[in-house]
Amino acid sequence: MVEPVLIVKGHFIHTPTADAYEVHENSCLVCVDGRVEGIYPVIPDRFKGCLVHDYGNRLVIPSFVDLHLHAAQFLQCGMGMTSQLLDWLGDYTFDLERQFQNREFARKAYTLFAEKLVACGTLRACIFASSSTQGTEELFEVLKEKKICAYVGKVNMDRNAPEFIIETTQASLDGTRYLIEKYQDEQRVKPIITPRFAPTSSPGLLKGLGALAVKYRLPVQSHLSENLDEIQWVQALFKRSKNYSDVYFKNNLFGQTPTVMAHGIYLGEGERDLVKKMDVMLAHCPDSNINVRSGIMPARTYLDLGLRIGLGSDIAGGHKIGLNEAMVRAIQLSKLVNLTDKTLKPLTVAEAFYMGTKGGGHFFGKTGSFETDFLFDALVIEDDAMIAQRYSLEDRLEKFIHVGDDRQICARYLEGEKL
Repeated sequence: MVEPVLIVKGHFIHTPTADAYEVHENSCLVCVDGRVEGIYPVIPDRFKGCLVHDYGNRLVIPSFVDLHLHAAQFLQCGMGMTSQLLDWLGDYTFDLERQFQNREFARKAYTLFAEKLVACGTLRACIFASSSTQGTEELFEVLKEKKICAYVGKVNMDRNAPEFIIETTQASLDGTRYLIEKYQDEQRVKPIITPRFAPTSSPGLLKGLGALAVKYRLPVQSHLSENLDEIQWVQALFKRSKNYSDVYFKNNLFGQTPTVMAHGIYLGEGERDLVKKMDVMLAHCPDSNINVRSGIMPARTYLDLGLRIGLGSDIAGGHKIGLNEAMVRAIQLSKLVNLTDKTLKPLTVAEAFYMGTKGGGHFFGKTGSFETDFLFDALVIEDDAMIAQRYSLEDRLEKFIHVGDDRQICARYLEGEKL
């Protein structure tokens, strides 16, 4: 239940910009109808007598936003990590995803997934389900029960995958339309158009999905330039397109409505320009890129160009669902890039934190920060007393990002509601 006025006391840290943390020590955040009214040293007189949650010496940070993950792959996290992308899909992923045609299996697996997502502090996410319409329906229902805010996509694929997981073009479009019409008016769990990636989508399917995106004004998610073999495959399949991005663009799937594309490791100059022009958001998935040996996104270069980047755990290519893991790996990979190109500065902790909170939150509107009128999505973090007494608030947050887990999260708020 959302309180009309909620006051939370504690140490607040957030990143209104990626440049640095903004810190409010021993302060009171006032939340009105789920949105931040302001942060004050003491409770203003006009709010005296309202409900107060006092967290003492604990940290209060924005909850995490995961821009790219596969719910139907949760059970296989940590498996097949020596394979490359296309082999990994064939050897592990497709066989698991076929089982989500069974509603009972889907509900059990998605419940485990959702519970872990909330436990780790990710309260908003862009999620791929499977190609099963009824299985995806179960994911919508589970997420609604768990009160997670998400965009959920039925995975659309009508070629270049095992027969047991693909559909006809019409069946894929019909299933997508059914889910759109059933869930488009939901408050927190909404549909998103989701071609798996260009190689598993026929031209007819891509055209039909783009038409649905435009007709219903729905966002789009997919994969882009993740792997060199994948890029060559796209070039062979779509000879009339200038590049990978152009395949989506020509089909109204690249910024014509809000769009998030995972990876984007190997974008040429023309593609980078198109990403910026169309305001397409990129989801940086560092764990996955390492595990399936795809490459390293040139995050610093993209940021300097003004491209918008959020973070994705990309389970199960990524092996950990906690988004703080993605923050750490993004920083580490940027350090490796810096070793070979000193002009590209490594990401700061504040920048990585921004990507996983306000940066990704932009896709959902005003969230991921404690600025006035932003939705109050928050985690309360408790660390050891010896740490809390010895170190600054910024150091305590950095430690949580690097080594913390769900056991340190003692409260979670979504839109002002304590979960």
